Parts: sequence; C-alpha cells; structure tokens
Amino acid sequence: MKKAAVVAAKASTFRTATLPKITFIEPDGTSRSFDAEDGDSILDVAQRHGIDLEGACEGGMACSTCHIIVAEDWFERLDAANEEEEDMLDMAVDLRPTSRLGCQINLTDVLDGLVVSLPSEHHNLLGD
Repeated sequence: MKKAAVVAAKASTFRTATLPKITFIEPDGTSRSFDAEDGDSILDVAQRHGIDLEGACEGGMACSTCHIIVAEDWFERLDAANEEEEDMLDMAVDLRPTSRLGCQINLTDVLDGLVVSLPSEHHNLLGD
C-alpha cells in the first residue's frame, strides 16, 4: 500500500507541474497566451489554438510560413538557428533580426513566458 501511495503522489505531482506558457502577438496587436506541452514546437501550439501560423511544410523546414519574430529579451535565450533555417528565413516576408521559424523552437520550462509576434504576412514557397 505504501508503494502505491508514493506512485500516486508522484503521478499527482507530475500532472500539476507548470507547463511552459507562450504569448503570441498578432499583427493587429492582439495578445493571446497558451500553455504548451513540454517539447511542443511553437508551430504545434499555434496550430492547436487557431493562431494564423500556416506551417505549409508541416515542420519540414521547406518553407517560411511559420516565420515568427521573437521578442528581443527572449532571443538570446534560444539556441542559434542552423544554416538550413537561416536559408529559409531569407525567403520570409517582414524579416527582422530576431526572426525564427516556429517549427524549429521546442518549448521547455526554460522558455516559460516566451513572447513571439506574427509577421504582417507570410509567403508560401510551396504554392497554394
């Protein structure tokens, strides 16, 4: 019985753990915040909650339709973009110094509170 109680207590602790939160700022200035599962990409969270972030290549890094602009105070906390991501970002509309692809950033508790803005438009290199 004691072992079962310990397992139940650990499971309860796991379920109440803080989930990373992300805030999306839409082009019109509307701010929307959501909890994310640990390891979700920004694209995953956006699509789950109806944020206008297309991800035409479904996270395959073959387009720039999940282009986001990371808030300056968060940008340095991210791992650097690799060369392939940088190449895709070169095709993005409204490119900024803190631009990234949402499919390439996985959320963890370290990024709890991350703030990203959506660009004014997206360019789908895969066509419609």
